[in-house]
Amino acid sequence: MELDHVSDPVRPPQIGVIVLQADETLEPDFRRLLPAPVEVLATRVPSGQHVLPETLAAMEGTLSEAAGRLPEGARFAAVGYGCTSATAQIGADQVHARIRAGLNAPDLPVSDPVTACLAAARALGISRIGLVSPYVASVSDRLRAVFAAGGLDVAGFGSFNVSEEARVVRISGPSIREAGTRIGAAQDCEAVFLSCTNLRTLDEIEPIEAAIGKPVLASNQVLAWHLAMLGGVAGQARIPGALGAVSRPR
Repeated sequence: MELDHVSDPVRPPQIGVIVLQADETLEPDFRRLLPAPVEVLATRVPSGQHVLPETLAAMEGTLSEAAGRLPEGARFAAVGYGCTSATAQIGADQVHARIRAGLNAPDLPVSDPVTACLAAARALGISRIGLVSPYVASVSDRLRAVFAAGGLDVAGFGSFNVSEEARVVRISGPSIREAGTRIGAAQDCEAVFLSCTNLRTLDEIEPIEAAIGKPVLASNQVLAWHLAMLGGVAGQARIPGALGAVSRPR
């Protein structure tokens, strides 16, 4: 029996995300940051076991293919790439171009944690941050240089010096909170950025802000905020910390 159907002209807003194969954090974070009625649709991109400049750069070759695996019938308001360090290594413009090519959508709003962090810093009037990174020096140094080129100086820095992606998600909340508080307490820092989409930061943002009296930014938080702004769903996002009060990027 062939059943009749009527197409629903009213569709919920949809945000696409390209998540690293090794990432266990971004998708649950986005369910908290962009709850219903926003629909978050994810695809995965292969990522190396070790986080090194060469493994990060290698993702460029598979980004278009990964983006192309997002549902063809979806109407994305915006799409994000979920890797801070790879964006710094590949370059945000190239990341965005690869994603748009994979979706055959040259005008689609696209973001990533680096672009989103720079936009959040501008919106908050921040030009000097303390950076907390999970990664080895060669990866962290590239991110610091990219931030500086974007007008965001790294005035304080601390790293957990981890090279294996699977270990990043195991860094405890108390460890993240202590690191963010210590780095952010420096007088030169106007805010703290907790880098990495696989780092479990959401529950630590507001406690660190309370301890240091400064804004705290984190990869998944800024990415969700920026995608919500670009996609026209800012009013439905639940962004923790000082950034949650910012209505638009600059």
